[in-house]
Amino acid sequence: MPYMLLAHMDVVPASQEGWHVPPFSAQELDGFIYGRGTVDNKNSAIGILQALEFLLRRDYRPRRSFYIGIGHDEEVSGRKGAMKIAALLETRGVKLVFLLDEGSVILDGFLEGIKKPVPLIAITEKGSITANFSVESAPGHSSAPPKEMSIGILAAALSRLEQNPMPNLFGQGPEIMTLEYLASEFSFPLNLIMSNLWLFSPVISRIFEQKPSTNALIRTTTAITMFNAGIKSNVIPPSAKATVNFRIHPSQTVEEVLEIVKNTIADDRVKIDIQEAFDPLPISPWDDRAFGVQIFRRTLLDVFPDVGSVAPGICIGNTDSRHFTNLTDAIYRFNPVVFKPDDVPRVHGLNERISVEGYEKQVEFLFQLIQNSDISKLPKPHAESHEL
Repeated sequence: MPYMLLAHMDVVPASQEGWHVPPFSAQELDGFIYGRGTVDNKNSAIGILQALEFLLRRDYRPRRSFYIGIGHDEEVSGRKGAMKIAALLETRGVKLVFLLDEGSVILDGFLEGIKKPVPLIAITEKGSITANFSVESAPGHSSAPPKEMSIGILAAALSRLEQNPMPNLFGQGPEIMTLEYLASEFSFPLNLIMSNLWLFSPVISRIFEQKPSTNALIRTTTAITMFNAGIKSNVIPPSAKATVNFRIHPSQTVEEVLEIVKNTIADDRVKIDIQEAFDPLPISPWDDRAFGVQIFRRTLLDVFPDVGSVAPGICIGNTDSRHFTNLTDAIYRFNPVVFKPDDVPRVHGLNERISVEGYEKQVEFLFQLIQNSDISKLPKPHAESHEL
């Protein structure tokens, strides 16, 4: 069966303000290439093509077929790119042994007690709800205001959503697998704690809640992203509108989250209109029989010999890969780039960059992965493999 390498060329907007160099210059500075898309996700798109070029120069002839999919509208849900690609392949009866897209990375310095960089390969991604909230009220003159107005009513409702986060679901999703696979990488006494999560889960879950990056792994998150109201300084606002984005934990559904939202707001004056919603993605196989997993492990050892255990994880964002569930149940989200904590704000933020060495490693990873996939049966499992 063939496999597929997926990437996207489109990027989110960027203005010059706050950048060290023009955001679309791809300028090299102190060993880094700066520019919008350098890690999301032109690095993968160009890396795939460059790896192919190197293989072609060597007259390499792959024995296992594979597909390259490069979308152009991932940042706006991929409806005209990845969705069309997936639909075309489905009409042709294509089935994939695995699919590799962007998502997680090699984490360096994220988890206290782990010294080695950790390759985290996402085996699912969170679901999403984008909802518009609105309150309508009669306009009037600001000199005689009513007791409650549209802005205040909606602001209070949204404040209740912020002050009452979704439930902590640590242990009910793949995050528990992540820690189990990494348990041996932790120094003492954390290695004992991570090896006995049945006992220490309450403590770990509270620790995870402290940082946005780990809090997102254990619950459905709520982000109020837009708020619009008012037409003039002396006019009672006839309406107030806001947009809220929820990223749904793998153990919940759209329906369950919306029920919690309605109960938390508890105000019929606030109308909710769903702009887009989809459940979390199915969890991909992660065991010694999963062809893709063994290929990723082997390739990581080839290219990044100093990393720690390869672990399954959750992609807290959304990717084009969600459109390919009819072609395979083995969807993996991994960008072979080393990330330090200060790299995270650069994604969709200021001074997005990739190191020259990091990009070279990415090309090497893809170059090796294509060759490593040219086997008829699974390689012998590496010693770090776990039985689930």
